[in-house]
Amino acid sequence: MADINSIQEEIISEFEILGDDKESTIYYIMELGDQLQEFPEEEKKEDNIIKGCQSKVWLTTTLEDGKICFQADSNTDITKGLISLLIRVLSERKASEIINADLYFIDKIGMGNIIGSQRSNGLSAMIKQMKLYAIAYQAKTNA
Repeated sequence: MADINSIQEEIISEFEILGDDKESTIYYIMELGDQLQEFPEEEKKEDNIIKGCQSKVWLTTTLEDGKICFQADSNTDITKGLISLLIRVLSERKASEIINADLYFIDKIGMGNIIGSQRSNGLSAMIKQMKLYAIAYQAKTNA
């Protein structure tokens, strides 16, 4: 599996192809959300909702062979696409990799200009929650 920065570079390249076409970029983000694996209905509960997102975003994790695997869903297509990008970069990583990840692809693809301030706050909340899960797993395994 490619490292975090290699995956970020892939994402940057994909978005560069779209250029400054905001409509195509938003459509592409929504398409990415459609590629998320099916999220179990029973996991769509209050405990799994990321606080700080305007839309509902459910996030769960499992630990497999020392790596954290994320699974998520959202009730809006754009938000689902955003969380799918984060999963692509951060899932199946060791806790320390997630905690130390510099997610520079978000700025490089101009995400702030595309999604506006409300969704930017939600995106920050998603990143924060993913890193908090990693911190919790790391604390558990180092205990």
